[in-house]
Amino acid sequence: MRRSVESFNTKDAKEIRQLKPSPSKLIAAARNAGRRALDEAAGKALLAHYGVAVPKTAVVRGPDEVEEALKALKAPFVVKVISPDILHKSDAGGVRVRLTTTEEVRQAIRAMSGQAQIKSARVDGWLVEEMAAEGQELVVGGLRDPQFGPLVMVGLGGIFVEVLADVSFRICPIDRLDAEEMLDELKGAAILRGARGRKAASRDAIIDVLLKIGGENGLLMQHAQDIAEADINPLIVSETGAVAVDARFVIEAGGSAPSLSSKEGRGTRDAIAAFTPLFAPKTVAVIGASTKGTTFPNVFIRRIREFGFEGPIYPIHPSAAEIDGLPAYQSLADTPEPIDYAFIAIPAAQIPPLLSSARGRLRFAQVISSGFGEVEEGRELQDRLVEAARAGGARLIGPNCLGLYTPRGKITFAEISPKEVGGVGVISQSGGLGTDVIRRGLARGLKFSGLVTVGNCADVTPSDLLEFYFADAQTRVVGMYIETARDGRRLFEILRNARGSKPVVVLKGGRTKQGIAAAASHTGSLAGDDRVWVALSRETGCVLVDTVDEFVDTLLLFQMVTPRREHPTERVVLFGNGGGASVLATDYYARLGLEVSPFANDTIAELAALNLPPGTSITNPVDCPVGTLQQEEGRVAEKILDIIYSSGKPDALVMHLNMSAFVGRSKPEVLDNLVKAAMRVQEHYPGQAHFILVLRSDGDPPLEERKREFRASALALGVAVYDEIANAGHALAALQRFERFVHKRERLNGVNG
Repeated sequence: MRRSVESFNTKDAKEIRQLKPSPSKLIAAARNAGRRALDEAAGKALLAHYGVAVPKTAVVRGPDEVEEALKALKAPFVVKVISPDILHKSDAGGVRVRLTTTEEVRQAIRAMSGQAQIKSARVDGWLVEEMAAEGQELVVGGLRDPQFGPLVMVGLGGIFVEVLADVSFRICPIDRLDAEEMLDELKGAAILRGARGRKAASRDAIIDVLLKIGGENGLLMQHAQDIAEADINPLIVSETGAVAVDARFVIEAGGSAPSLSSKEGRGTRDAIAAFTPLFAPKTVAVIGASTKGTTFPNVFIRRIREFGFEGPIYPIHPSAAEIDGLPAYQSLADTPEPIDYAFIAIPAAQIPPLLSSARGRLRFAQVISSGFGEVEEGRELQDRLVEAARAGGARLIGPNCLGLYTPRGKITFAEISPKEVGGVGVISQSGGLGTDVIRRGLARGLKFSGLVTVGNCADVTPSDLLEFYFADAQTRVVGMYIETARDGRRLFEILRNARGSKPVVVLKGGRTKQGIAAAASHTGSLAGDDRVWVALSRETGCVLVDTVDEFVDTLLLFQMVTPRREHPTERVVLFGNGGGASVLATDYYARLGLEVSPFANDTIAELAALNLPPGTSITNPVDCPVGTLQQEEGRVAEKILDIIYSSGKPDALVMHLNMSAFVGRSKPEVLDNLVKAAMRVQEHYPGQAHFILVLRSDGDPPLEERKREFRASALALGVAVYDEIANAGHALAALQRFERFVHKRERLNGVNG
């Protein structure tokens, strides 16, 4: 539907601000009248206060006031009912358009007054407005997320928003780059540029409205505790400006929404000082071990001893003198030294009195036990648990988790854990998934700076640990499995303020209705709207993945390569054996946003000059049968790759080797020579391209064993290794998203600086 309007210009908007009540008074008046929403006139006055253009408007109580009201307006006119009982005016028959005379406006009011829904409603008056000039309909809106605070939304109007849900969200506040990206994400973005003979809609005008609604000093930020929902529908945008033709604001009852202020972030030194006793504890207490040696805490004692922990371990037991050969103590207050870390697995009801008796001698208590906030009847007990930990001077991790893995501190809850200290820091709201990440990570080459399972997050949250990992020089990349973010606002601010200083990979549980229900039963979490997590990713540069395998694969790539901030990955070369696999990979990579395009003619000519055997394709993908690759015992790859790097100039090269094809046809050293040749070329062209290796096999046990050995050799050379080309593609696409984010932001900051 197209409409037309003359709108308030900047001067008119200033006059409105002077003549109309302040926003706080408009909201207070609605609350005092028992309303959950502003009427349209008040909503437009609120928009005008923030500089958003609205139509010239008059409010009349009935037909008798029309003549006087129209003296200040120009035809054609629109008339709308004003009623707190009617949410959708058009559905109730409460809108008339294209009226040209005083009498037509009067007749329209009389006719609408007789409509059944209007007749039975409270009618406060009639809004009379000038109609508008033609333009493109958009929707600009907002809502308050219970975890992250205000969100702003934009979408194309009509069928695009109603049927196709063509909208984009961001967490407030947004900046100009956020607003531009929101518009670019719309499926109908071409329409705004004037596709198919349409007039273009002013991009600057839309961005201006978005910033006035969702910017740092915008309406949603200034009234975050008051506005539950905002809906400007439609916003009519022409080639020269934008006008809010209709507006609806749902208000929080009594300003009931929590404040936006998050816990103040720690400085780098404070975060390191606060969490060093957790990641490198000098003393450990274990509560729940028995004299029979069969409980999980007994297993934990044995595991950390085997892992190399050399500090004092204090079993806490009400009556035992010794457990697992260690002197036992009756309470946390009785140990010879203060305790950095306590591992607690006893019945839930016994834990609060245990913690409150610590008397300031305990730094971190990790409660493995369940029966707290993940079940309805345990929520009060969880509150008491947090209070008890604070009373005893400790920070609480959990409850309802599995433990801590920190190679630097020589502590592990998992049966099999790599001892080498690495650069991957992980936070997991699921203990079992944390175990999976350690075991799968070990098999694929991940090396950890730490992994903490946080369960219900009753006290220490993922945000706290993220802050530590950002400050920690050992940590290179952060991985987070999250089902909820109770302090989502703080999480957003930490990520936003980090400006992509380290990659963060997020595996979010509860992104569908079914997943939300599962998360609620798992950790008592309200998982929230998936759209806010997509917005978080796009706005802060954290990378969202969908599966545990993608999570591990992506962390591996960030561990092994250095993201290029100045030149994001775009062009990928596929090199290996297996023509069909290369064709499928080309299609798949294109869907991921990775470009596998043919080489230029000069590159193809150089490759052709090598006179490679028949069956070799040299266009990209470069498909080399085994007969080609085993030339010069695999060293031929160096000649091919040198031309690709010097002339083709890829941003990334994926070498994929179907190991089954080499069985019985080549010497064992051929595969090794292929990778070493690639590494020599990498060294000759430092920083030019990310190099990734894919080792494909058919599952035959001897071949799998060879694959494990070969993977270990490649990892030792600093090469990320994957089982399938698709796995490498997902990781490479995640790297690309991160590189694009930091490139855009740093370029913008450089311009502004």
